[in-house]
Amino acid sequence: MTDEDQNEEQSENENPRTARSAPSDAAIASFAVPTWMHRVGGWQQRHPRAAIKLGNFDTRMAGDAIADIAIDAPIYVAGLARSGTTILLELLAAHPEVGTHQYRDFPPIFTPWLWDRWLARVPQPDETATERAHGDGIAVTSRSPEAFEEVLWMAFFPDIHDPGHSSLLDRDTDRPDFARFYAEHMRKVLAVRGARRYLAKGNYNLMRLSYLQTLFKDASFLLPIRDPVWHIASLMKQQRLFEAGEKAHPRALEHMRRVGHFEFGLDRRAINPGDNAAVEHIEKLWADGQEVEGWARYWALVYADLKDRLESDARLNDACLVVRFEDMCRDSLEILRQVYSHCGLSISDDDLATAADRLHEPGYYKPAFSDAELEQIREITGPVAARYGYANDNV
Repeated sequence: MTDEDQNEEQSENENPRTARSAPSDAAIASFAVPTWMHRVGGWQQRHPRAAIKLGNFDTRMAGDAIADIAIDAPIYVAGLARSGTTILLELLAAHPEVGTHQYRDFPPIFTPWLWDRWLARVPQPDETATERAHGDGIAVTSRSPEAFEEVLWMAFFPDIHDPGHSSLLDRDTDRPDFARFYAEHMRKVLAVRGARRYLAKGNYNLMRLSYLQTLFKDASFLLPIRDPVWHIASLMKQQRLFEAGEKAHPRALEHMRRVGHFEFGLDRRAINPGDNAAVEHIEKLWADGQEVEGWARYWALVYADLKDRLESDARLNDACLVVRFEDMCRDSLEILRQVYSHCGLSISDDDLATAADRLHEPGYYKPAFSDAELEQIREITGPVAARYGYANDNV
């Protein structure tokens, strides 16, 4: 857990019941979307084919700059939101060999080369890092790493976020048009960042691991997971925040749809790993206000499916490192050493220690669940959590 996360969670959980308090005015205000971003992002969403054509033009303009760039062992961070994906993204993005998307890349995500050329020619204002919309204490600037790949996936797979059918893309997925476009996009990002290794955070990539490995045989995957009680408490808090933010700023709802952020808010959608009945049940629980049970069943569904796929696919399993959030906080040096090693990134002892210093365990509070709710979470998630080494009485 980052220092910022720790301070924010401590303030909200010193009295356990305050964890369900209303979001602050400042947090809600951060959901405002600038007019230019709303308009450009809206055009891009409405005209995906035109956006793809612009991306192809961008590739031609990049020309010699990307001709000799190879995609070498891309790195993917994928897990349910609030599992530690952001801190892993930030730590890895700070490595000098690594390039990834940044906040300033959106909306024109399809044309990273030309957009970067434009930004290099116009004055850039001085920036002060401000807290991101999640209200979790993480301060960002336009150059902070962020997840924007999903915009590309949605342009080629328009139904990928329909909870009514499976979200899985596997080794049998055959989309050569996407594979070509995606690889060219990755090369442009590497050229723009002056980097050798491509990094992407994408929570929905949990459903595409084997497909991504088919595209890039040397890809490595980091899959964070978090104790379900703590995880569900954080997920519920984000849901309240996003609902409030999107109600106060209606553009924010459209913005979240355009960037492929359906984890929270007024258009929350469950990932469907191939079990339509289970997803339908989860979405009904959410619609009926049964947040604790809904999130518990969702956590169990997603992480059980992930474990099943890893256990049935030795090659994929070897490419994946499951990172328990609690281990990352309690044994930071060792876990981060494993993370960098798994990704094939060298790091000095001093830099490793600096990275580890950002991680701390919040051992002085508990999520604001009643005894009955805790028992419900344990009953639903316990068997799956045990497969990842969690005891059923952690909280």
